Amino acid sequence: MSTEDSARLAWFKSSYSGNEGGECVEVATTPDAVHVRDSKEPMRPQLVFTQQSWATFVAFATRP
Repeated sequence: MSTEDSARLAWFKSSYSGNEGGECVEVATTPDAVHVRDSKEPMRPQLVFTQQSWATFVAFATRP
C-alpha cells in the first residue's frame, strides 16, 4: 500500500493510550485487512494482517 493510500485509511488507537505521546500503535481496518503502524512514525512501513489473523491475535492477547 502506498503512503497516499495509507493516508486515506481511518486510523485509530486504543482509548487506553492517552495523549502523552508514549509508545502506541494505530490500527485501520478495510474489508480485507487490518493495518497496524507505529503512531510516532506514521509514514514508516506498516504491518498488514488478514481479518482472520488479526482476530486470532486479539483472542490470544486478551486471554486471562
